[in-house]
Amino acid sequence: MDPDVAFAVWSRERAQRVEGALERLLAPPASARELREAMRYAVLGGGKRVRALLAYAAGELCDAEPDAVDAVAASVELIHAYSLVHDDLPCMDDDVLRRGNPTCHVAFGEATALLAGDALQSLAFEALTRGARASVAQAALLAHAAGASGMAGGQAIDLASAGKRLDLAELEQMHALKTGALIRAAVRLGAECGRALAREETAALDCYAVATGLAFQIIDDILDVEGTTQSLGKTAGKDARQGKPTYVSLAGLDAARRRVEALRGEARDALSPFGARARRLLEVADWISQRRH
Repeated sequence: MDPDVAFAVWSRERAQRVEGALERLLAPPASARELREAMRYAVLGGGKRVRALLAYAAGELCDAEPDAVDAVAASVELIHAYSLVHDDLPCMDDDVLRRGNPTCHVAFGEATALLAGDALQSLAFEALTRGARASVAQAALLAHAAGASGMAGGQAIDLASAGKRLDLAELEQMHALKTGALIRAAVRLGAECGRALAREETAALDCYAVATGLAFQIIDDILDVEGTTQSLGKTAGKDARQGKPTYVSLAGLDAARRRVEALRGEARDALSPFGARARRLLEVADWISQRRH
């Protein structure tokens, strides 16, 4: 089978797995109906499921069965969904379109959207505790990735940097927190669903995740310039209009593309000690580096 076809089949199957897990966690509401409907609206039936795919791919590297990874995959997707609901609020990025649909606060009102984000974050930790390999350490890892030293901290820097000029090192640090922290957590948590890794293997996997997370965000910066609102499912060109520093605004499109290719090489190099066992992680990194939406 063609490798691209094989990856397409694998990624579709894993996306369906996590969608099923999320559907079960977000069962049709029996109480607090509007809140629960807003939660379902924010999570189900859309998105690339990148973080879930990374968790499953890391699990395969460590010989974990997919059902052992389901809870982890669902938990990182719930954290991601909560962050998007909050990022889109008028007090943050003030966007009206997400995944081709009105954003949660447009559909349900700001108060309900805020509560939906809060509830999705709580549900992420509830989902994590249902996993077969659940531990306090895993909960701490996810909390760190989502908090002030991770995603929330990166968003704070992003908001504060509008209209300012960061250098590339500062920009990459912001991306490492806002986007990269949860991607690193997805890889680490997925790997922990299988066999134990040696210290140097864990370090190699983290190097892969750092490179892949930054590549993902730089591609987002490129697509904000080159993509359309229709193709992206969100408002194109918004970073420039809001005066936000991006890799493209600081270094230009050509340099941004070169940086993505360099990061792709770093990701591949990091995984070289694992040989064929790293196949899915390599394929996810390639897909991230070449995506068009």
